Amino acid sequence: MTATGGETASDSAAASCRARGILGRIGDKWAIYVVDRLGDGPRRFSELLRGIDGITARMLTVTLRGLERDGILTRTVHAAVPPRVDYALTPLGRTLCEAIGQLVNWADTHLPEIEAAQAAYDGRSSHTSCTEQAAG
Repeated sequence: MTATGGETASDSAAASCRARGILGRIGDKWAIYVVDRLGDGPRRFSELLRGIDGITARMLTVTLRGLERDGILTRTVHAAVPPRVDYALTPLGRTLCEAIGQLVNWADTHLPEIEAAQAAYDGRSSHTSCTEQAAG
């Protein structure tokens, strides 16, 4: 901050760097899946683990801790035998869930176009590779 209360270039760069760190965490594919699953309500660790294809227990633990640290979700331990732990979105997490929902809808809407572009690219890439091999 300057003496007049304005933001300096250094302040702006530092804020941008911090924002990139948060975007990196919430933009991670596992974080997106966790937030999406919690959009329907609280879930237990085992429910999340079963409901997210390909995630390991270790990666789920790391993801949950990061999201809890960022204020995206809460972890509630219930006094029971065996202990029960629930994860739920915070109000801040709900706003992120809305944004993720828009991304999911975009992907669903444009999936045919994306798949067509991928097929065209793959066709060009395999053709280029064959041409280069024939020339070499």
